[in-house]
Amino acid sequence: MKLGLIQYSPVWEDKEKNKKQILNILSTDLSSVDLLIFPEMALTGFSMNSKLIAEDLNGDSFSFFKNIAKEKSLNIITGIVLNEGEQIYNTAVHINSIGEIISIYKKIHPFTYSTEDKNYNAGTQIEVSEIDEWKIGLTVCYDLRFPELYRFYTKQRTELIVNIANWPVDRIEHWRCLLRARAIENQCYVVGVNRVGDTGNIKYNGWSSVYDSMGNEIIGIENEEGIFFTEINIVDVKKTRNSLPFLDDIKMI
Repeated sequence: MKLGLIQYSPVWEDKEKNKKQILNILSTDLSSVDLLIFPEMALTGFSMNSKLIAEDLNGDSFSFFKNIAKEKSLNIITGIVLNEGEQIYNTAVHINSIGEIISIYKKIHPFTYSTEDKNYNAGTQIEVSEIDEWKIGLTVCYDLRFPELYRFYTKQRTELIVNIANWPVDRIEHWRCLLRARAIENQCYVVGVNRVGDTGNIKYNGWSSVYDSMGNEIIGIENEEGIFFTEINIVDVKKTRNSLPFLDDIKMI
C-alpha cells in the first residue's frame, strides 16, 4: 500500500486558508497513492475553541476531505472536530476512495495538560477500519502514551496503526520513541503524522514517520512541508508475527 503523509503548517483556526494550502500540496500526481494521512485537527491546529470549530457530519470540513478522496480516488485519514449533539469530539476520520465515511475514531485520551478534557468529550471505544486486506487502528496524538489502547488493536490483529497529531518540539523525542515502541511491541506498521510551524507559544517540527513491524524507521521527515510518500507491505507484518509469535503470549490481566 502506498502512503502519502501530509506534513504542513496550518494557519490558526482558519479553515479556508488551510484548505487552499492543502490543495496546493496535493497538486501533484497521486494516481498511485492508496492512503493520504493528515495531522490532528488538520484544518485548524490544536485549538481549544471547540464550539467554534466543531462541525456535524454535513459540515464543510467533512465535505472538503470527501471531495478530495473521491476526485483523487484514494483513501484519507484526517483529523476533524465533530459536533455530535451535545458532545464534541477530537476525531480521526477514515474516508474511502469513493468519498464515503468508513470510520470515525473519537480520541479516548484528551490531553488534560492543555485542558483538552475541559473542551472535548472522551471517546470510549477503539475503531478498526479497513482498506482491502489491511486492518487499521486509529489513534490521535496523546493516545500514543497509552500502550494499553494499542494492545486492544493488536488483539484485533491490526497490521497498521495510525496516529495523527499536533506534537510539540519540546517533547518530540518522546513522539519518536513511542512510535517506534508501539511498532515493536505490537509487531505492526505504525504511522505518525504530525504538523510543523508554530502557534506563537508552541513550536512543531513534524517528524512524521513510518515504522515497520520490527521497529525500523522507513521514513521520518523533520521540519519540511509537503506530501511524503512511502510504501508498506502486509506480508512483512505476517512474516514478523509468524517468525516471532510474541503476540500469542499476551495476557490482558
